[in-house]
Amino acid sequence: MQHLRLLATLAFATATAPVMADHDPSGDPARPDSHAPIGVMGDHVHDKGEWMVSYRFMSMSMAGNLLGSDAIDPDTIATTIPNRFFGMPGQPPTLRIVPTRMDMDMHMAGLMWAPSDRVTLMAMLNYVEKSMDHVTYQGGMGTTVLGTFSTETSGLGDTPLSALVSLVDQPDAKLHAILGVSAPTGENDETGTVLTPMNMRPTIRLPYPMQLGSGTWDPIAGLSWSAWGGDFGWGAQWRSTFRVEDNDEGYRLGDEHRLTTWGSYVLTPRTSLSLRLEYLDRGDVEGQDPGIMGPVQTADPDRLGAERLDLGLGLNHRFDGGVRLALEWLTPLHQDLDGPQLETDWQLVAGLQYSWD
Repeated sequence: MQHLRLLATLAFATATAPVMADHDPSGDPARPDSHAPIGVMGDHVHDKGEWMVSYRFMSMSMAGNLLGSDAIDPDTIATTIPNRFFGMPGQPPTLRIVPTRMDMDMHMAGLMWAPSDRVTLMAMLNYVEKSMDHVTYQGGMGTTVLGTFSTETSGLGDTPLSALVSLVDQPDAKLHAILGVSAPTGENDETGTVLTPMNMRPTIRLPYPMQLGSGTWDPIAGLSWSAWGGDFGWGAQWRSTFRVEDNDEGYRLGDEHRLTTWGSYVLTPRTSLSLRLEYLDRGDVEGQDPGIMGPVQTADPDRLGAERLDLGLGLNHRFDGGVRLALEWLTPLHQDLDGPQLETDWQLVAGLQYSWD
């Protein structure tokens, strides 16, 4: 929680920083930093009648495990971490299957349209590809490795639908609310073939991190602020997704809260650089899918919560004709995981945006 308080203080300082008096009007959409870093969603609004289409590619790599903020190796997990399902048929006392790596790619197609100067509507269609590598230990005890295996899922993810409502619209400062819902268009009954400690290869329902959607209609709320002065820009955003009901499988994902703040510098009239901090707080799963069970940490609803503080470095470039190209690389500064849980190594976000009226 101390990280949340720190980032909240930074965001407040950013949002209330005085605007320089010796600059031209800075909210001009021709500025390369009139949009936030590409990893920030719903960061800007449009004038009445304006449209924008976008494509984002996000890649994330996770490797190695943390218990809280401390590294823990697979042998220690397999011999000391209790199995939630111990006592049920075929379930050993400790976690005998250990994830070692996960990669996720996401393709995001976005559409924005402003029916008025006050409201901009936004939709984002997501296609997700996930893979996870595991090591399986033999039998119910010891550190003898039986083998390794990988599982993969891919398909449509959930679809966020939002209204961005302008609250402050000045040449050098803008503030808007984010109000929306995430529609459950992603599947949550994906299956795969696994290697058990008893050397069997059944096809089972995969654990929660390998599913593609929440299975629930999830409210979205937030606030986004941007301001500019001379060659500099800055901003802050709070964005939360709330899980308010169980899905058909008997569980709900944890609430997710993101708080971010950024600064930008106009390097040339067409190019800007950015530096960003983002704090993520994701809760554990509530309830349990009776079809998800096994001696692996990802099947335990109480081992999925996370707090993470990321540092992002970005670039925005504006071309003629309303086209923008943006890149952002993020790496964690701190992670505190309800583990054992795979730690995030890095994220890359790249995007193209085209707007017209």
